[in-house]
Amino acid sequence: MTIAAPAIRRPPARGERWLLAGGVALALAVSFWIARDRLTWLLETVWVIAALLLLAWRWRRFPLTRLLCWLLALHALVLIHGGAYTYAQTPGGFWLQELLGTARNPWDRLGHWMQGFVPAILARELLLRLTPLRRGGWLAYLVLAACLSFSAFFELIEWWSALAFGADADAFLATQGDVWDTQWDMFLCLCGAAASLLLFSRLHDRQLGADVLAGK
Repeated sequence: MTIAAPAIRRPPARGERWLLAGGVALALAVSFWIARDRLTWLLETVWVIAALLLLAWRWRRFPLTRLLCWLLALHALVLIHGGAYTYAQTPGGFWLQELLGTARNPWDRLGHWMQGFVPAILARELLLRLTPLRRGGWLAYLVLAACLSFSAFFELIEWWSALAFGADADAFLATQGDVWDTQWDMFLCLCGAAASLLLFSRLHDRQLGADVLAGK
C-alpha cells in the first residue's frame, strides 16, 4: 500500500504549468535547431528532458510548489542556453563577462551556482514531504550535503565523459583552461544552495502549508 505525501498548499495553476512546461519545451526545440555541437547539447540538456518527462508522469500524485516549478524552469533555461552554444561560447556568458570584467566566459560558473540554488529547494521539498525530517539545522545540513554530493557526482560524469568521448567532450567540460575548475564548480554549487536556503526557506514553508511542515 502506497502512503500519499501530504498535500501542498500552493501548487501552480494549470495554465501556469502549461506556460512553464511549454516555454521550456520551446526553448529545447530552438536550442536543438541552433546547437553548435549536438553531442554537447544532449549532454547538457538530457537533465531537462528527463525532468519534463518525470514531472508529466508524476504530477497528479506529486505536484510541486509554485516556487520550485519556477526555479526548475529557470534552471532549465540556463542549461539549455549552455547546451545550445557550449558554455564557453554562450552569448549570455559573454554579456556577463563584459559586465563583470571576468577573464573567461562565466556561464559555466553560473550554471554550477544554479546547480545548488535550485536543487536546494527541490531537496528541501522532498525531505519535508517524504521523510519524518522537520525544519531545523539537520534539514539545512542535509540539503547542503545533497547538493554538494550531486555536484561531486556531476564532476565524475564529466570525467567519465572525457574518458569516453575524448576531445569531443571538451565543450561539455567547459574548463576553459582552469586547472581548479572542478573545485570552483563544487564551491559555487555549495554557495548557491546556501543562498537559496537563506532567500527562500520562509516562502517555501508558506507554499508547502502547515500539514506538510507538521508532518501530517
